Amino acid sequence: MKHPFLMVVLLFSVFSQHSIAQEANVTPEKFTAHNKGKIYFYWGGNRERYSKSDITFKGEDYNFTLQNVEAHDKPKGWHIDYINPGRMTIPQTNFRLGYFITDKYNISIGVDHMKYVMYQDKAVDYNGYYPNPGTYGETLPNGQVLLTEDFLTFEHTDGLNYVNTEFSRVDDVSKYLTIGNTDKIQVNVTEGIGGGILYPKTNAKVLGKARHDDFHISGYGVAAKVGLNVTFFKYFFVQTELKGGYINMNDIRTTHSGADTASQEFFFIQHIIAFGGVFKI
Repeated sequence: MKHPFLMVVLLFSVFSQHSIAQEANVTPEKFTAHNKGKIYFYWGGNRERYSKSDITFKGEDYNFTLQNVEAHDKPKGWHIDYINPGRMTIPQTNFRLGYFITDKYNISIGVDHMKYVMYQDKAVDYNGYYPNPGTYGETLPNGQVLLTEDFLTFEHTDGLNYVNTEFSRVDDVSKYLTIGNTDKIQVNVTEGIGGGILYPKTNAKVLGKARHDDFHISGYGVAAKVGLNVTFFKYFFVQTELKGGYINMNDIRTTHSGADTASQEFFFIQHIIAFGGVFKI
């Protein structure tokens, strides 16, 4: 060939076009293909149920235990307060911030802001002593006591704050649902275990004494959960969880006197629905 330089240029052009074509046919990896290094957060609400519990109240001149006390939560339903910055702590809420240490496992911290309200005007068994029995409208002929408001009001409504750390696993099950593009919609199942402290603001009025009603570390809890996560357009998700656990509160403040305390332990089941986001650093 009279012009070898032109031949080299031609061969280089063909090779470059072939390489570009090959690269154009390579499908970029989906954002949802890997989780390691991602951070997520969510905010939502909950409902819960509690087992019966024995509650012991102690003070300078009283020491008694109420047996098999029943309690309920204090739901607000679907309400604007969940997203109102000035009132977000009023409903029963859940906040969590987590980090994926591998594609499947993550660690997180969060607050389950539950509410616990003792049923009023219930008859319960008791043992122990307290001053001036019968003056609160509480005595019953069968040796039980009636939980009148003058005798006792007892609730953790601001709230039963379970501040905890969780270790969780996440598995993508989209392929079993024939979902092709997980960057548009992805379905995951999650399981986890955790533990933490109880930091309630207890609203109690015992034997007519003024309430303490301030935040106080009152005990600890442990829990396990299972959940379903649906992620939309890579970054946004809705997650539902069923969580069950055990709470032991051995140092509940009831009045302004440090001598007045209460203690209880119980099991709980919590239903959570939350909305959140996931992104990569």
